[in-house]
Order: sequence, then structure tokens, then C-alpha cells
Amino acid sequence: MREKIKEIIERYQKIHKSGLNLKYFADFNDLKDGLRQNSMFKEKKLAIIENLFSKPEFKEKFLREGKNFAESEDVVLIYQEGEIKKNDGLFKFLIKNSRSQEFSLLEGYKLKNWIKNEFKKYNILAGSEVVERLAEYVGNDLWRMSNEIKKLASYRKDIRPDDVRLLVKSKIETDIFETIDAIADKNKKKALELLHRHLEKGDSPLYLLSMMNYQFRNLLIVKDFIEKYKPYNVILKKSGLHPYVVKKSYNLCQRFTLQELKKNLQKIFQIDLDIKTGKIEPRVGLDLLIVEI
Repeated sequence: MREKIKEIIERYQKIHKSGLNLKYFADFNDLKDGLRQNSMFKEKKLAIIENLFSKPEFKEKFLREGKNFAESEDVVLIYQEGEIKKNDGLFKFLIKNSRSQEFSLLEGYKLKNWIKNEFKKYNILAGSEVVERLAEYVGNDLWRMSNEIKKLASYRKDIRPDDVRLLVKSKIETDIFETIDAIADKNKKKALELLHRHLEKGDSPLYLLSMMNYQFRNLLIVKDFIEKYKPYNVILKKSGLHPYVVKKSYNLCQRFTLQELKKNLQKIFQIDLDIKTGKIEPRVGLDLLIVEI
């Protein structure tokens, strides 16, 4: 939506050079006076109103005199975030008397196509694995997605799936760190609650388990260097892990012994095997893992 607004404004500014007749309005009387005023230049006015449906008084007055705006040569641009009731009087009026465009949250192939097109802005052809991983990590928060793509594009032109894992912090990954933090504190109740939130949202138990495995493996790698009395800068160079991962793992791994980390990884492997061979239900397996480690 914001990209479309930017496009409309830029097109207007290209035609109407003065810039004096482009204004944002938060009050009906200001809007009315602004559109009545004669311009020094022979230009159409562009009046922009943000979230009109969320301003009852403004909305009521606009609806009452809306026909005058519809008949004007000036342009009134209204944009609204969130859901709008289809039986709303103003909605019906605008659908009938204006050009409109809906920007629904993107899902599935639409989201993936958007990601691919965003990469093309930086002359990068993103592979399907990169696109899949970004969609999985970030979801349909397009504002954050555009920033993550910009970051990846500045990192290298040949983006690989591992670059996404290293540079893009997934919401699940953040929560898995919190889960491991709770395990380190022997707070199994909190660890279970964090995992159950994801399960209730429909996240795959096997994916959550793979993230647990990934994080514990990183903790073990860093812990092994610490046990060998290697300084932090050596760990950064020789671990093969991204600096962000090293930083997050360095402090957390010191709350586990080396044997605890090895034991936890073995338990994760066993639960994963039991789930994949049908010996245990995935959700039960995750609960059992938290209880036993």
C-alpha cells in the first residue's frame, strides 16, 4: 500500500512541479478550506487522508459532503490500514464514486512472487530455496521483508539459503533462543509455553525440533572452543559461524556443561528419529524433549 501511495505522489510531483498543492489532512474543515482555496499555479490539488475510517467525526462529515469531492477535479487520496466492513456507508460510497485498490496480506505464491520481484530491484535472481526460507522466516511483514532483502543484496549478489539463515533472524529462531534460555534456567514450564505458542499457530513440530537442534549444535561448537581456552576473536574466525550467532551462543553456552550440551543433542536426535519412524506423536515428542533435557 505504501509503495502505491509513493508511486501516486511521485507521479503527481512529476506533473505538478511546485509541490504547494500536495497536503495531508487530519481534519474535515481543513480539507474543505484547502480544496476551496485558489492556487497560485494552475495545478490540481492532491489531498491525502490517512485512516479516515478510524476518525468518526471526520468520516461523518466527509460522507455528508462527499459528492462535492467526487465531482471536483482535484484528487483526494484516502488510505486505510486494517479491515473495513463492507456494509459501511463510507465504504459503499467510495467503491461507487472512486477508483480503489485493496492490498491484502500476501500468502503462498503471491508472497513468493513479491519476494522475487523485490530482489530484481537489486538485479538479483533469487533461487527458490532462498525465497522459501525468507517467506518462512519473515512471513508477510513486507516492511521488514524489504529491509531484509536490502540487507542480503548488500551482502552479496549470489544469495544462498545459508546467507538467509545467517543474516535474517526468524521469529521462531528468537523464540527458540528464549526456550533454550528457559531450559538453562531449569524453567521447563516457560520452555513448554513458548513451544506451545508455535504449535497452536500451526508451526511444524519437526521444524521447531530442527531449530532446537541447530541452536544446540551452535552452542556445542562455541562451548568446545571455550573449553579449549580459545579467545573470543579466535572463535569468531574458526567456528565457521556468523558473528551474530557466536555472540548469542557465547554467553548462553556457558550456562551448560559440555556434557549437558552433548546429552541434549543426543536426546534431540533420538526424539527426531522416534517421530520420523512413527514411534511417537510429534507434539508429544517435543513435550517429552523439554521434560527430559
